[in-house]
Amino acid sequence: MLKIEKLAGIDIGSNAIRLLVANVITDTKIDQPSFKKSALVRVPIRLGEDSFIKGKISDENKNRMIKAMKAFKLLMDVHGVKKYYACATSAMRDASNGKDIVEQISKEAAININIINGKKEAAIIFSTDLSAIIENDKSYLYIDVGGGSTEITIFSNGKIINSKSFKIGTVRLLNKQKSFKPIWDDMECWILENTKLLKKPILIGSGGNINKLFKLSGKLPGKPLSYIYIKSQYHFLKKMTYSERIRELDLNPDRADVIIPATKIYLNAMKWSGGKKIYVPKIGLADGIVKSLYNNKI
Repeated sequence: MLKIEKLAGIDIGSNAIRLLVANVITDTKIDQPSFKKSALVRVPIRLGEDSFIKGKISDENKNRMIKAMKAFKLLMDVHGVKKYYACATSAMRDASNGKDIVEQISKEAAININIINGKKEAAIIFSTDLSAIIENDKSYLYIDVGGGSTEITIFSNGKIINSKSFKIGTVRLLNKQKSFKPIWDDMECWILENTKLLKKPILIGSGGNINKLFKLSGKLPGKPLSYIYIKSQYHFLKKMTYSERIRELDLNPDRADVIIPATKIYLNAMKWSGGKKIYVPKIGLADGIVKSLYNNKI
């Protein structure tokens, strides 16, 4: 017997806000459920510029958020969504008025938002197809680069060895309000310490920027990007102006600037871990939310 259930995930990030509506298809003749994207809406509200510089979300972006959440609520109603989960990450965690905004959105838009920490974020993403990629006899460094933070997890022998969230992300790096050398040093030491006993760790990358780099490479799904390619792309992108990246590479305006600091983070992670290739499965926080909802993990 075929059953179709509509679930939704809302990801309130530092660079953008996303709504994913998915059809979860189960069939008594098939062991595993199928997750099919029904709709994906991305709104470029850069909360990190407020939070990381001023320490709070501006009234303008607060009002944009409220309008976005009202629209998301209507879209979920139209799609017939049965369950949803909304979470906010680094920008809302750091904003002094983050909790107040969450309460206001609950009252005005009837959307309940959970402000989650880095470890919770990594755990939700891991509930995607990432677990199916990892082989028991290999070692992996999984890196998710967001606007406000970078989550790194080490896997070996099919188990999580260690994980850590670093307060370094694309929007933070763009603003250059302070020196990030101590955090870069901390990240380098952590990666070196946690990978020194691993043989040829394989990197897995997630986030909108690594997905865009993969798309620009023209590689087939499932094929990795090499360290040499990532390094050449980093220098290529740096030589281009912001306008050229939009015009010639067809990047969205809110992607054309953050893609450079994101590439630098992935490049450093590869260099420090000794990884020569990085796989880019199409996974993200919103995908993890949907699968976690289905499995009653959130």
